[in-house]
Amino acid sequence: MRDRFALIQQLGRALMLPIAVLPVAGLLLRLGQPDLLGIPFIAAAGEAIFTNLGLVFAIGVAVGLARENNGAAGLAGVVGFLVATQGAQALVRVPPEVVAGLTGTALDAAATSYKIKAVAKIGVPAGILSGLLAGGLYNRYSELKLPEFLSFFGGRRFVPIATGFAGLGLALIFGFGWPVLEAGLDGLSRAVLSAGDVGLFLYGLLNRVLIITGLHHILNNVAWFILGDYHGATGDLKRFFAGDPTAGGFMAGYFPVMMFGLPAACLAMYRAAKPERRAAIGGMLLSMALTAFLTGVTEPIEFTFMFVAPPLYALHAVLTGLAMVVMDVLGVKLGFTFSAGLVDYIVNFGKATRPLLLLPVGAAYFAVYYAAFAFVIRRFNLKTLGREDAPVAVVSTQALAEQGRGGGFVVALGGAGNIRTVDACTTRLRLVLADNRAVDETALTALGSRGVVRPNATALQVVLGPVADQVAGEIRKALTHLPAGGAVAVAVAVEEPAPATAPAPLPDVATVLAALGGTGNVQTVEARATRLLLGVADAAGVDEGRLLSLGLRGVARVGSGRLHLLLGGPAAPLADALTHAMARG
Repeated sequence: MRDRFALIQQLGRALMLPIAVLPVAGLLLRLGQPDLLGIPFIAAAGEAIFTNLGLVFAIGVAVGLARENNGAAGLAGVVGFLVATQGAQALVRVPPEVVAGLTGTALDAAATSYKIKAVAKIGVPAGILSGLLAGGLYNRYSELKLPEFLSFFGGRRFVPIATGFAGLGLALIFGFGWPVLEAGLDGLSRAVLSAGDVGLFLYGLLNRVLIITGLHHILNNVAWFILGDYHGATGDLKRFFAGDPTAGGFMAGYFPVMMFGLPAACLAMYRAAKPERRAAIGGMLLSMALTAFLTGVTEPIEFTFMFVAPPLYALHAVLTGLAMVVMDVLGVKLGFTFSAGLVDYIVNFGKATRPLLLLPVGAAYFAVYYAAFAFVIRRFNLKTLGREDAPVAVVSTQALAEQGRGGGFVVALGGAGNIRTVDACTTRLRLVLADNRAVDETALTALGSRGVVRPNATALQVVLGPVADQVAGEIRKALTHLPAGGAVAVAVAVEEPAPATAPAPLPDVATVLAALGGTGNVQTVEARATRLLLGVADAAGVDEGRLLSLGLRGVARVGSGRLHLLLGGPAAPLADALTHAMARG
């Protein structure tokens, strides 16, 4: 079950690579329109991307899923997509009524046109499936070794071949199964679109709820690229840019929330913060609010209260669903290529229906979010930014200058030995670790994390905002430049408020030393915030199970003879006790 969930999460991440292409497509398409620059070739360039979205998804999903995002998987995705769609086009049967009364060239043209339009309806799903096949086959067969006389076709060269044959299977399904697929797609579209405001409310609500797992991208792809049909353009987003006056309902409701509601939530959190903490959090909240207003990227804001204040997040999800309904009732149709921010609002203003109504609705949403968040935070004493009781970690400027941000993340993630894969989507790192219990969340917060999600024991997502992909690159670079021991040290200074309760008792020092293989096995002991950095002569002599039974939060092996013990509290007292015990022999 966990493996299936992890695969779905990987798909959600991989979908963001082709979706990142949409802003340039939408920008070119809009700038070329008569109401803006009126330059046909620019509009045609943008339209070309929308027309070939299936191919874009085939490449993007394949590369996003493949180990190290290898481009060979993208080539395999193209092969699979072309085989699947062209093969299906040849197999699709044309209904008799489509060609009734036609002969010769007219009959051939009508049949070909029907087949092209039929396959175009499933372009994006076919692209996603082709990308899934290509990425999966790359991960499985990219190191395949064949007999010497066939060795040229081994390894990565085998992947496009295998994907091509897999594409034949898709062609058979799409071609012979087209009547069933068409009926299913039309039935799904009619069911969702006929649900009206109820459907829109549920879509907005579920979209925010699924952000917790990162699966909202899959829900969005159904709404934006599959539902409905307007002269061959399917999906709310594609129909909007194709000129469908009924499209935009699955996008319009995001604008009041992202441009006005969440910035107001930031203001409410700032005003509710402790006076002595406002200066420290004000710049961060302002930056997140501006990012949401201008670009529609809201995850950094949402993760600041998603886990520490679940009632606020439930309220936010409900208000998002209501925004969908309000904009639909008012007849507002707005669209975007990236997200519901000011940039998309201005660029697509000319294609929208009643776009000026966003301003009064946005003002109302600003007031509602501010009042609701301010009341709920104070009424239930929620620990939003600036109201925390826990220590706030700050990575020293000197440490960052010496180690860099990538090195800081490596040690916060449990060291190089704990990191298996590093990927990123729009706003979050997506990592596979040996053990996510070895992660130091305090240090991650100091490095800019807005929150973490643990889908299972080895997966970890770190919400950073739009810099996530850049940080992923810095982590990979740090991993390739590690010293032989495999560890990177970063000094973390912790601002400790007066403890409200007595500190947790130390585990028995003699028992800890015994679990570490005895006094003679421990060579060095250092304290780093809530973890101990240990050097041992023989790592095999360390009993991890016994250490965990003493109440430690985790044990991470970060290189030959190097261990990190995660304590969940200040590490200095245990470090001092171990040092004294070792000195006594």
